Amino acid sequence: MKKILISGLIILAWSFSSSSHADIYKYVDEDGVIHLTNIPKGDHYKKIISENIFQKRAGYDDIIRSASDKYDIEPSLIKALITVESNWDAAAVSKKGAIGLMQLMPGTAADMQILNPYDPGQNIEAGTKYLRFLLDRFKGNLDLALAAYNAGPTTVEKSGGVPAIAETRKYIRKVLSMHSKRHTKPTTAVYTIVNDNGTILFTDNPPDI
Repeated sequence: MKKILISGLIILAWSFSSSSHADIYKYVDEDGVIHLTNIPKGDHYKKIISENIFQKRAGYDDIIRSASDKYDIEPSLIKALITVESNWDAAAVSKKGAIGLMQLMPGTAADMQILNPYDPGQNIEAGTKYLRFLLDRFKGNLDLALAAYNAGPTTVEKSGGVPAIAETRKYIRKVLSMHSKRHTKPTTAVYTIVNDNGTILFTDNPPDI
């Protein structure tokens, strides 16, 4: 039986949707019960969700939807790519010089004809456009397109498939996993039980009442 205990003054959806507005902390006790709260008491609680992440993601929804429609790429795939590339940090710059939300190299940004890769709108537009270019180049093969996004299309073509680069293969798995999670809806009913002390228990296996 899976049990999750929600404590503290918190308004939280089971799916941790973008409507939540609090940092969320997690602690697993000796009985395996997972405690989630926005008011951690002790160092044993670890932050697992940041309020700022939700605010950032919500702010880019319209841009992502527009790019999705324009280049025929699912919003969930664009969001998965952003999560893995920059974790929604528009100011992110990698050691190799990749810039912004979708981590565009300066040359790629220029090829996609944008002026400011730090601008979220331009960055998402260019990153989605580049992913569409790669999907067309590799005849719709998403694994190869993602490998090319990470390692470069020339490297993929020379390899004759996904290159034997640990970082690239891990990258593909992470993006596809994030993409899959955004498509997966809970199939198990989750029940809410309010205990006498006011704590709320979420479980998929409630006791008989």
